[in-house]
Amino acid sequence: MASVKIIDLVLHGKSTHSYNPPLYMPTYSKLSLEPSQISCNSMNSSRISLRPFKLSDANDFLKWASDDKVTRYLRWNTITSREEALTYIEKLATHPWRQSICLDDQSIGYVSVKPEQSDDMCRAHVSYVVSAEYWGQGIATVALRMAMCRVFRELPCLVRIEALVEVENKGSQRVLEKVGFLKEGLLRKYGYCKGEIRDMFIYSFLSTDKIM
Repeated sequence: MASVKIIDLVLHGKSTHSYNPPLYMPTYSKLSLEPSQISCNSMNSSRISLRPFKLSDANDFLKWASDDKVTRYLRWNTITSREEALTYIEKLATHPWRQSICLDDQSIGYVSVKPEQSDDMCRAHVSYVVSAEYWGQGIATVALRMAMCRVFRELPCLVRIEALVEVENKGSQRVLEKVGFLKEGLLRKYGYCKGEIRDMFIYSFLSTDKIM
């Protein structure tokens, strides 16, 4: 779904950052929507939620993380065993902000926000992915809206969130634009993924921007 520099999404990368406690203290933000304001194309959006991953998600995680169509734009390779899935989920415990996208509390993807370090902590990269079984139903858009509603409150140092998306990844570009991300331009031969150096579009969303 999106190829974003953590992304694995596409925002990929290793979760090695450490953050000071104040970064996680909730603050008031105008980026809040009522559940009724977050719409989904073909299902009740109340069925969609974001929560931390649990070890019990391993089997559901494996269903979509083992699909080459889903991992095509991810930095990490397709996961092929339950043991790999468990190891991956365990590592997520150190990630600053990666949430399972759930449908009726069943894990069908993730949305990830990874802040930069030190003086660049005002900026983060976002990535997201959804099981191919649920493509075209607006779930990624709803999940990303939910994430944008929360992340600026939970990580109050953030001012800007960026997404990097491969030029050919039209679906992810549509998701970002529906949520309100601004396409800032083309970065030529910018990102390495799956053996290729690829052109990327860069999108941004600011804490003062309006969620669409």
